[in-house]
Amino acid sequence: MNQATSKAELRRQLIAARRALAPDVKADADARIVANLLSWLQANHIRTLGAYLAIAGEPDMSGLYEVLPAHGIAVAMPVVLAREQPLVFVAWQPGDALAKDASGTLAPVTRGEYLQPDAVLAPCIGYTDQNLRLGFGGGYFDRTLAQDPRPRAVGIAYAFAKVSFDAEAHDIPLDIILTD
Repeated sequence: MNQATSKAELRRQLIAARRALAPDVKADADARIVANLLSWLQANHIRTLGAYLAIAGEPDMSGLYEVLPAHGIAVAMPVVLAREQPLVFVAWQPGDALAKDASGTLAPVTRGEYLQPDAVLAPCIGYTDQNLRLGFGGGYFDRTLAQDPRPRAVGIAYAFAKVSFDAEAHDIPLDIILTD
């Protein structure tokens, strides 16, 4: 993709492109990302993974979440408790009840103790050579990654979503971007 004039225009173009993917093409790409991610998780000895539930055509990792416990990896889902705050993570497994959180996205209903994931998945609308993430613009991941201790940040994206944009002061590079 070429550089667009604004992050908003990049978001629009990239979301449209991923929604236009044929279901079989998307499923194949998602399976390749899942395989790459599982290899990375095992190589890096991750024990707790901050995951996400796909929206707006994001790569769907949900099949992986079902098998991670067999690999000794616990799954934690993000919860937005209040706008302008970092994400918190709570234990989750497929089938657990979900409800909309303060951001309007689905999150676990049961919110026992908060977990500190070893790594968090950051779904990317777009990404740069410098591992900067283009998200929906809410700033939740940047605020989360600005905390100490910082988990490893793994961007999840389709390879075609590589773009160029100027970093802003609040942008925090991810540790790695995994694609199809």
